Amino acid sequence: MFSQSTNAATQKISPDLPLTTEQGNLVNQILEFTTAHLNEPGPAIFTVYGDAGTGKSVVLAHLFNQLQTQARTATDSPLAHTENYFLINHPEILKVYREIAGHQQYLLKKDFQRPTSLINRTTKGRVHPDVLVIDEAHLLLSQADHYNNFYGDNQLTSLMRSAKVIILVFDETQVLRMKSFWTEQRLETLVSPYTHAEYRLTHQFRMQASDNLVRWINAFTHQHLTPLPTHVGSNYDLRVFDDAEAMRQAVVQRNREVGLSRVVATSGYPSTLDGGKHYITEGRFHLPWDQYNYTSTPWAELPQTINEVGSIYTCQGFDLNYVGIILGPPVSLDQDHQLAVHLDRYTDVEAFKRRSDLTDPVEIVQVKRQLILNSINVLMKRGVKGLYLYAHDDHLRHYLQQRRA
Repeated sequence: MFSQSTNAATQKISPDLPLTTEQGNLVNQILEFTTAHLNEPGPAIFTVYGDAGTGKSVVLAHLFNQLQTQARTATDSPLAHTENYFLINHPEILKVYREIAGHQQYLLKKDFQRPTSLINRTTKGRVHPDVLVIDEAHLLLSQADHYNNFYGDNQLTSLMRSAKVIILVFDETQVLRMKSFWTEQRLETLVSPYTHAEYRLTHQFRMQASDNLVRWINAFTHQHLTPLPTHVGSNYDLRVFDDAEAMRQAVVQRNREVGLSRVVATSGYPSTLDGGKHYITEGRFHLPWDQYNYTSTPWAELPQTINEVGSIYTCQGFDLNYVGIILGPPVSLDQDHQLAVHLDRYTDVEAFKRRSDLTDPVEIVQVKRQLILNSINVLMKRGVKGLYLYAHDDHLRHYLQQRRA
């Protein structure tokens, strides 16, 4: 039986991991950009674009380790004695980076912060950031959010007021909530007045699957339903289940064998942030949603979470070995064999909060629909070794089972 390591997630993005030639060249390119613009009127902004699993986070981990090593050891470097921070607006991923800091000589846990915390400390004059590295920048708030103690209009705008150089990674297909609504066009409009550069990563590193399956996921999550590919790679396990409980049992077996295997689900089931347990029931399947994780260990690495159902809020940004996904009531197959998205069945009430800059009813519906599809994209791309699917909708489930290209 597999004994799950408590630092499996850190091993996926550790700066000790080898980089590909492209990734190494990108790190060097960003370092050169940073030193070239460090003493100019800022901010200078470097954006790394890339889909889920294209290696964005490991590039940032290497980059930040080199930045801090030079800042703290290289007295003749332009980076000497600079004050630099790594930001991530996701508490579970923040735990991973702080764990990494504990194993690197020149990284400190305090180097890794939530954006709101750094913004508030900067406003009070307690910190004076030179370089900011932002992972999952598509999670930055783009409107005020009193729940998160952010009272500005846009977190990136607030950060740009103080930093000299900002390096961020961005994927518009991982935008999940109205309060962090972004598109590439909105980002590019924001940074266009400043010195900026960009790079796009395209190679899929996470999934040991064929490009056919990645293309199918991308099409599915843009509401283009096509038959599942037959050939998905000799090292990848793709299955569609008629029974959610049977899928759960398969995931449990994979977890015993290789660890880091979990069942996850889309919204569409009872879920309230009231501290209680809320269950997903699909026939024989009956498990609670993920509980708030107060520990320093990421949710997926806690042994007991094999008996919970993960969500985008615990799984986004993480590698799982095998992922079993329940596609909930918000998605179905219509009479024309097209993928239908039902906004009224989405139970994540936080996702659709109103924005003052979105007033066109047609655009609002389109954005909400894409947020739901984005959440599916995030979940489908979690599995390194395998993807197991179960659909709540009978017609969609039978289509996925029977149609293979």
